[in-house]
Amino acid sequence: MANDAALRSSLICLGAIIFLIGFYTYSFKKMIVTYIFGLFAIAGILLPDWEFFDRDFSQWTSPMPADSIDSNSSEPKRFKIYPVRFAVYAIIYSFGLYKWWVFVST
Repeated sequence: MANDAALRSSLICLGAIIFLIGFYTYSFKKMIVTYIFGLFAIAGILLPDWEFFDRDFSQWTSPMPADSIDSNSSEPKRFKIYPVRFAVYAIIYSFGLYKWWVFVST
């Protein structure tokens, strides 16, 4: 991961959310579910090596050559908007957030 500050601030925000959930619900189980959901959400967005996965699907099983990394690019590939990826992420995270909210609010 190139930017450790984003991961650090995300984990601090997750800790604050877990504290608030525990404070308002008095449920250790809901805190643990929030922690696990938050870790998966953070890991799904911040941790993948997008340059590796932006290759053709058939090349995912082979190592990525070091000379193919474009270090001169001004915009990181992680923040490029791909419609299919955005739609899949929106569907998965919306469903997960809905299920988490139903569990925490009961």
